[in-house]
Amino acid sequence: MTEKPHRGRDPDRRERILLATLEVIATEGVAGTTHRRVAAEAGVPLGSMTYHFAGMEALLLEAFTRLAEEMHADYAALLDAAHTPAEAAEAVVECISGDRIVTPRNMQLVCELWAYTGRIPVLRTVMQGWLGQSRAALGRHFDRHTVRALDAIVEGLTLHNMVDDRPLSREDVRAIVAKIVA
Repeated sequence: MTEKPHRGRDPDRRERILLATLEVIATEGVAGTTHRRVAAEAGVPLGSMTYHFAGMEALLLEAFTRLAEEMHADYAALLDAAHTPAEAAEAVVECISGDRIVTPRNMQLVCELWAYTGRIPVLRTVMQGWLGQSRAALGRHFDRHTVRALDAIVEGLTLHNMVDDRPLSREDVRAIVAKIVA
């Protein structure tokens, strides 16, 4: 006997809510993110928000954790593909200057995450995890001091290039990375 599908069952609803949360944050910022806006973006009833998430903090935690995991997967893939120190240095350049990780949407979300780690303490754990994973990926190629410097350069230059009216070229970034890894 075949089981009848349940009416109204939506197994992807929670996932859609998480993705919609990131979209709302990218366009409205954390301050403008409400359950109502996320529900509308996800195309779900407002009641689904509290059914799936205990509150806004829990929703933000999971959404930003998802962002960190997705961005780290790309970051780690670039570094894991490197087999020589020169390739690893070029992977760092790509992390800063390429369009695989550094998209306008991602950078807007990263800025929101950085800004709210001080206001919403649970988000600090997301950032700490992100930094730990980034440093571990870099640590497969570089010593601990170089890792810390490269980690700071990756975070800093991506943010600077986002707002600078004259962002650094890939060649400039390559020269900076070369000096750090030398």
